[in-house]
Amino acid sequence: MKKRLLCAALAGLSAVATGAWADANQDSLDEYRQMLADGNPSELWEMAGEELWTTARGPKNASLAQCDLGLGPGVVKGAYAQMPRYFKDTGKVQDLESRLMTCMDTLQGIPPEKFIKGKFGKDEMEKMEQIVAYVVGQSKGAKVRVDMHNPEMKRMYKLGEMAFFYRAGPMDFSCATCHGDDDKRIRMQNLPNLTTAKGAAAGWTTWPAYRVSNGQFWTMQHRLNDCYRQQRFPEPVYGSEVTQALSVYMAAKANGATMATPGIKR
Repeated sequence: MKKRLLCAALAGLSAVATGAWADANQDSLDEYRQMLADGNPSELWEMAGEELWTTARGPKNASLAQCDLGLGPGVVKGAYAQMPRYFKDTGKVQDLESRLMTCMDTLQGIPPEKFIKGKFGKDEMEKMEQIVAYVVGQSKGAKVRVDMHNPEMKRMYKLGEMAFFYRAGPMDFSCATCHGDDDKRIRMQNLPNLTTAKGAAAGWTTWPAYRVSNGQFWTMQHRLNDCYRQQRFPEPVYGSEVTQALSVYMAAKANGATMATPGIKR
């Protein structure tokens, strides 16, 4: 019993010391992040994605110039700020990545399996990431305006909320374990409270993003898959309904915020 009390006391002191150190150095961390943001490598992905958008590819040798992201065929400016959204032609709620899969399939003949069975940062998935970077960059500075009137959007919001709070796995974690309260931090990284408008805005509007730690551009689905991995859950299938539902949940809560994508993360 004494040993347990001693361990608990030491852990508490360590947490206090770590927290005090972190608070004292927060200004330096913020300055460091600002320096990184001044030269965001995401621009390289954006440029590659812009070229891919107009390049004829796939079995149908066609470009994505007629891809409808919700604002009309070929309209990219501001489209991401209004996604996820319900699309009449598929009868589904789609986020950016699942919608791009639809466009690539119907316009270019590139099957969804290329992405579902692919790996992040490799082959067709790498091209997807570049196109995503281009599209989200065209919404930078736009207000988040996700239309929640459609019944399917409301259903997906409820599904996303349920998934956010669902606890399971060997660690008994949920998304809310890390992102359900204010003032949480892990490894010097602030964790936004995604259940609030302010926290959802901080999280949603800065992803997709370039990850300095591994030198890659991460899409939102990549970010969500990694969250599941960190929870020790099986990673969702790319384009699965649960990842899109979580996006609806976050985007709806972030309505009215200003898009700052692509972001830059540690």
